Amino acid sequence: MLAPSVAMRPEGFGALLYDFHTRRLTFIKDSDLATLVSCLDGHSTLESARLRSGVPEHRASEMLQALANLEARGTLVRTARDA
Repeated sequence: MLAPSVAMRPEGFGALLYDFHTRRLTFIKDSDLATLVSCLDGHSTLESARLRSGVPEHRASEMLQALANLEARGTLVRTARDA
């Protein structure tokens, strides 16, 4: 899910993420990734979020890498159910 200090704003190019603690802006320039990130909260698995977001299966590994990058930056955090 999004880190508690991060807000997401949909944009024509994808989405803009803003971290209120670090003041860091992150641009998501892929509409599939933006949709997937917005679907993460409320789904128990990445696969169920991917299916709900409509991201094609052939892009799953690409999306997983992008999500890992966002997690490494502190933009996304794992929940207790993810551990």
